[in-house]
Amino acid sequence: MKILLAVDGSPFTQKMLAYLVTHEALFSPSHRFTLLAVQAQLPVHARKVVGKDVVETYHREEFEKVLGPVTQFLLRHGIDAKSLSKVGHAGETIAKTAEAGKFDMVVLGSHGHGAWGNLVMGSVATQVLARCKVPVLLVR
Repeated sequence: MKILLAVDGSPFTQKMLAYLVTHEALFSPSHRFTLLAVQAQLPVHARKVVGKDVVETYHREEFEKVLGPVTQFLLRHGIDAKSLSKVGHAGETIAKTAEAGKFDMVVLGSHGHGAWGNLVMGSVATQVLARCKVPVLLVR
């Protein structure tokens, strides 16, 4: 199975990883895992002021802060996952990546705000569920 793990470095990512390692059917070396970290684009005026090189360096460093620890965690559990980093709207980017990469499943941690919280503040998980054409496993 080809599994996309959407990660953001939050405690919810840590809970998702803890869930995976305790469920052998999901967390098996026979599966192919890809990590996906998505960052929001910096505002246009900020990008113009600091320049392309500074923006690229910023994104690269932020992606490493997220992907580095997750990659090390997976390696300690015998999983050598690929890593992807993209800039854009998180929910949309996760769903598009899942479809374009022909993944069998997307796994992500959810903040668990519930329906009322999602109405007020929105949710990456809600956006992924609405847009994704492959099965999604939300871990709370």
